[in-house]
Amino acid sequence: MNKFKRTVMWAALTLVILLIFLSIYGAFIGAERASNFFNSLPLAVYWLAFIVLLIVGLAAFRRLVRVPGLLLIHIGCIGILAGSMWGSEAGHKLQKRLFGIDKIRKGRMIISESERDNHVALENNNQIRELPFSIELKDFRIEYYKPQYLQIRTRQGRSWRIPVEIGTEFPLGDDFGTVTILRAFENFKIRIEDGENVFFDDPQPGFNPALEVQIESPGGEVVTKYVFERFGGHTHPEDKFLLSYHRTISDYVSELQIIENDKVVAEKDIEVNHPLHYGGYHFYQHSYDDQAGQYTILMVVSDTGIAVVFAGYWMLCIGVFWHLWLRGILAGIKSEKQIDGN
Repeated sequence: MNKFKRTVMWAALTLVILLIFLSIYGAFIGAERASNFFNSLPLAVYWLAFIVLLIVGLAAFRRLVRVPGLLLIHIGCIGILAGSMWGSEAGHKLQKRLFGIDKIRKGRMIISESERDNHVALENNNQIRELPFSIELKDFRIEYYKPQYLQIRTRQGRSWRIPVEIGTEFPLGDDFGTVTILRAFENFKIRIEDGENVFFDDPQPGFNPALEVQIESPGGEVVTKYVFERFGGHTHPEDKFLLSYHRTISDYVSELQIIENDKVVAEKDIEVNHPLHYGGYHFYQHSYDDQAGQYTILMVVSDTGIAVVFAGYWMLCIGVFWHLWLRGILAGIKSEKQIDGN
């Protein structure tokens, strides 16, 4: 092996070992700092050197080209690195400078129900950019695990965790009587009719989950309580029970429509890890209005370079499978055919 090839091998080994330590370091500094670190100028030089070294390796070692598995592995690594760099912040600036492509790399949108918007707040500064189309939030909903629970505690330390089943009577023992959940509200409201309070579930936008609970003592006395999920309420010295309403969120979903030239060109109900893709962007469900549930927060991410990265991962996986397993299987089949022929 000549000196040049030996140098290429040691340089590649050094970069691989350095990548291991960089990955360990990035895992301990948090997602935001890791993103800034791996997109910094020194790391950009490192990624570029890695790509150049892989290409030089293919040219220097002919076996890497002749063996399909090794070729796929190396081309896949080149694709992953090149696609990631092209989709980075520096890559987007280079596209704008060379080709006039001015895409938003990453940002957030806040859209209220039944409204449309195309303004994106960039993540790294206070700038506002506009998309060439609008997004309308048709509806936003929060889904919960079943069953939901009513927690009942006494001042003596006794407690019960009762599933929310409307109309079902649950015994609390001979000393405490029974409890029945009469109604469940998504948006509890009160209005006065003929001088009396009327409690109802308001279909208008709002978010005030509550339960109407009836407690019957062993002596037959019936008391009606209203238990709110978001507001614990006040307890009085004469209260025998402390009540709380618990629901665990399983998912939150935004029903989106893409509006372009006053026409709906795409629509999808997006949730966490199930984004909408349109016009060169992915729209992810990022957060929501946890006070009133009336707006959604979307993460907008450019898809530049993603196709190349995915193609690179496929090549890498196929190459590893080919080189470690498929090659041996094909060799075994070939040997059996030769034996049968003889």
